Amino acid sequence: MKFEGSFVALATPFRKDLSLDEEALRRIIRLQLKAGTSGLVPCGSTGEAATLTHEEYRRTIEITLQESQGNIPVVAGVSANATWKAVELAREAESLGADALLVLAPYYNKPTQEGLFRHFCEVARSTRLPVVVYNIPGRTAVNILPKTLARMARACPNIAAVKEASGSLDQASEILTLLPGSFGVLSGDDSLTLPMMAAGAKGVVSVIANIAPRETAQLCSAALSGNLKKARELHLRMFPLVKALFIETNPIPVKAALRMLGLCGELPRLPLTPLEPKNKALLRSELKRFRLL
Repeated sequence: MKFEGSFVALATPFRKDLSLDEEALRRIIRLQLKAGTSGLVPCGSTGEAATLTHEEYRRTIEITLQESQGNIPVVAGVSANATWKAVELAREAESLGADALLVLAPYYNKPTQEGLFRHFCEVARSTRLPVVVYNIPGRTAVNILPKTLARMARACPNIAAVKEASGSLDQASEILTLLPGSFGVLSGDDSLTLPMMAAGAKGVVSVIANIAPRETAQLCSAALSGNLKKARELHLRMFPLVKALFIETNPIPVKAALRMLGLCGELPRLPLTPLEPKNKALLRSELKRFRLL
């Protein structure tokens, strides 16, 4: 499969009692399918995977697969700070029918680069699915260095892409110099999608695509086709809304935005809390400016 274009990091909607809202999840996915999104990524950071029960994890992936109907790939999130647990989740996601895996770097443990290499290789060797390495040091407290990523890709052919969310264009550029063109480099930061694609990245795993899927897909398509004028116009138009979506910890703001758009409830699960009123007003203002409200 090609790792290029706009992959949406799906939010997981909850009802008022904080149970999984399956109807809302289906509604959000159908919106993505109509808008030209390239791939669906359930059970990641935006999907609050850390607070899902095991049954909810399975059910979220199942629903995503049911709604996608094979029309666009489903990249299931795998997040665990124990390698054996990540292997277990990878095998389970494969058994459910996922097309690929987004595997998070182990959090809290703070492994060395050698530990990261062994962790990802063990997960990759446990499955036939393509693996997208998820590097987000702001959440995991460890940074996967470009040389380590290149070593992983050489050792395990199914390590096929990276969601690079270090926030460093230098690091993204180094990855692009070390990995072959067939390796998928995806931005993990909406505000850096265009800068990274200008350097050679192929797309994004996007938060803003939850509420502006068509524009995110158009930005990626324009950048991939070399139409930097259109891509730049979209980037600058979307940038203030992107910043508003990260005014508090993701996915707090995007869930508030989804509620404002009537797509699902806004409540995250503890330890995350609903968006502060002053920030809600700012977000609403940006949604209006973007003409979503």
